[in-house]
Amino acid sequence: MTLPSTEQLHQEATRLDRSDLTLSARLLASGQVAAANTALEAVDAIAGGAESMANTIRSGGVIHYIAAGSSGLMAAADAQELGGTFSIPASQLRIHMAGGLPTSVEMPGAAEDEDEGLRNDLQDLQAKDTIIAVSASGSTPYTLAACEIAREKGATVIGIANNAQSPLLEGADIPILLATPPELISGSTRMGAGTAQKIALNMLSSLMALELGHVYRGMMVNLRADNDKLRARAAGIVTRIAEVDTDTAQSALETADGDVKPAILIAARGLSLAEATERLNATNGILSTALEI
Repeated sequence: MTLPSTEQLHQEATRLDRSDLTLSARLLASGQVAAANTALEAVDAIAGGAESMANTIRSGGVIHYIAAGSSGLMAAADAQELGGTFSIPASQLRIHMAGGLPTSVEMPGAAEDEDEGLRNDLQDLQAKDTIIAVSASGSTPYTLAACEIAREKGATVIGIANNAQSPLLEGADIPILLATPPELISGSTRMGAGTAQKIALNMLSSLMALELGHVYRGMMVNLRADNDKLRARAAGIVTRIAEVDTDTAQSALETADGDVKPAILIAARGLSLAEATERLNATNGILSTALEI
């Protein structure tokens, strides 16, 4: 029986040796680069997944991240960044991790085989929702159970796995195969597989934000400046896009209560907050269109 790729032994694995940590470090780095490159083979599927996510947010639905173990940590990291980066409402995001998010350094290993309580956690799932199910093996029981529930309710399933022809990919509406090579430390999928998963998740959420109009010329224009770091970043964004000085940008941000999109319209077009808001509503929040009116 052929082992899945995530469990096979890497052809360079025996070169890892405590007598030469520099060589071992080079091997590990090369393994990470090879894993990262697998995302390039999945761009079409990733773009399709991002479109589904954007449709869910537009329709008032919820994006559910579902995973176990190190895949769960990758998924949670992506979900927890979306509020601060793109102002995606917390009410439209959920994280479901087998055993719950860890509160200590110990991971609940056995929990990935259990799905008790999952149906209750997903009882409000709707057809307009999207679930992102992540599993290196593509056969984690917790993740597969969530996908079955999602199919029953008509929700869209984005499946991310590192093994071809795995149950998760075969049952997903949008399968994303990240065909990473075997791990340098056999079975340690927090390494290459985890790296590829994080890249794919970053791409999904960033492309979703792009589709929603939350990215303009490479800048995150839907952030709300509610701390010193973000206030400085927001002022720089308004300054560049509106082509105004820093004082004008900061004044516009104060008027807009830290919201970057209306602040740009206020600074660039001399609008009131009410006028800027009305224009953004009329253009579905697409800044490029609002600037052209």
